[in-house]
Amino acid sequence: MSFKPRKLIEELPAVSHGGLIQAELTELGLKPEDIIDFSVSTNPFMPPPGIRDVISSSPIERYPDSTSAALTLKLAERHGLPAEAIVVASGTTELIRAVALACLRPRDKVIIIEPTYGEYEPAVRLSGGKILHLRAQEAAGFVPDIAAVINMISTYRPRALFLCNPNNPTGILLPEYDIERITASLGDTLLVLDEAYMTFIEAGWSSLDLSNRANVVIMRSMTKDYGLPGLRLGYAVTGSAIARYLRKVLPPWNVNAAAQAAGLAVLDMDDYLAETVRLTMEAKEYLVAELRKMNYSVVPSSTNYFIVKVGHAALFRRRLLKHRIMVRDCTSFGLPEYVRIAARPLEECRRLIEAIRLMHEAPSG
Repeated sequence: MSFKPRKLIEELPAVSHGGLIQAELTELGLKPEDIIDFSVSTNPFMPPPGIRDVISSSPIERYPDSTSAALTLKLAERHGLPAEAIVVASGTTELIRAVALACLRPRDKVIIIEPTYGEYEPAVRLSGGKILHLRAQEAAGFVPDIAAVINMISTYRPRALFLCNPNNPTGILLPEYDIERITASLGDTLLVLDEAYMTFIEAGWSSLDLSNRANVVIMRSMTKDYGLPGLRLGYAVTGSAIARYLRKVLPPWNVNAAAQAAGLAVLDMDDYLAETVRLTMEAKEYLVAELRKMNYSVVPSSTNYFIVKVGHAALFRRRLLKHRIMVRDCTSFGLPEYVRIAARPLEECRRLIEAIRLMHEAPSG
């Protein structure tokens, strides 16, 4: 008899993500460097100048600091928080798994507001939790019904609520008032607030005061902010008790030396970050305006990416790929008529718009 994993693992659904798929490119006779990738939502003007030198000089011959102490302290100083409130990790996805492992028990009820990032579901399932789905509706512009969220919390008293804000893939940002309404209704429910894209919000609000609560975890992504997906870097802000739990379940040396060194360096580059965010958002507004001129329905978004209704998302993506351009098919989010597009430098955005116009002129090509 062949060895088999736990039934839970066999039944765990695969999660789709943006980014290049080598097998697909090989089939089309393309190389990664041939593609303009609008499917990933990292800062397109990053990493900052000099960061590659920082990475290349990092001490890879030694184990990294297992506590990421220097980076933790610098983040704490930046946010005016105690270092005990910061947990550094290899990206926010690692933190999602760590929260589930540390805080969820078998058969715990967990609310996930959809459509949203796909990694919440496997994290909950791996813990043995039971997912309660609450889906924002297309007719409401994909804005969640906050009264329905509060009612679900009151009815089911779940162990946790995962909320992506601004949301991926829709770019919807819930205002401070709505988050306060949710937190006021929590009781003992844990709120996991994924703010991976908050840096791209030009007129946002700071949720970090919520970290004073015993049952709130706020997650931020330095991978997205500074264009470091190949390194993986993120952090959580939370109460000291939950922070201790997360540190216990995260693996030792989870943040590599190069990522720690890069993180320390980029935190001194606020002006560069602000300018790149400005350029990114200008490029996004250009894309939205041009697509609407072509009568595409674009869902209003507060961040650097947006979803657009194209009819058959998989076909649209595949046809664009023949033009050496990639967008994110949103079928895995339960949105088979939508693609997600993340802003890139303006010249590349112009190439995307031109490719779509060519597709209109040759609809069967």
